[in-house]
Amino acid sequence: MKLENIFSIYKSMEESGIILSFKGDITSDLLTSILQIMENRLESFNEEPKIRKKVYHVLVECLQNLYHHMDEIPSHINGKDRSAIFMIGKSEDGYKIITGNYILNENVSGLKKRIDEINALTKEELKEYYKQVLTNGEMSLKGGGGLGIIDIARKSGEKLEYEFLPITDNISFFILNIKINNKIN
Repeated sequence: MKLENIFSIYKSMEESGIILSFKGDITSDLLTSILQIMENRLESFNEEPKIRKKVYHVLVECLQNLYHHMDEIPSHINGKDRSAIFMIGKSEDGYKIITGNYILNENVSGLKKRIDEINALTKEELKEYYKQVLTNGEMSLKGGGGLGIIDIARKSGEKLEYEFLPITDNISFFILNIKINNKIN
């Protein structure tokens, strides 16, 4: 990489309001470190406790999704099996959390359908759906009940933006963008 490209990356992140970003292997030690860093950053911004709690909660869910639900991808695709990216940004309106990871194409339609269903629900319907999934004990293929993505939508109070970028015939790159407004609800 050319050294002048570093400044371009820095400038782009600055213009986008990125306060923290990471690309690489997602480990439990990394999750602990990132959460501690963000807890300190949120305090340093003098955010209302309710906003800090909302951002922190959504961040925990996003990082746990990356850690627990990422598909295993052959290392020749990206150099590592469990590599992902996440970024946290701050603007006048609030915060954004962006995650990106590889996903097997066979899992794309199910995840897309799930997010679209969640996005179609009102705040009250989302609350009821969360309770329904919690009580029916239904488990996903990776052992979760799918509560994380529902909880992200509930806590953020916004529709989830996403995209699947085709990489190969078998693999796509899944990008999830979560907006968290700084209004206290």
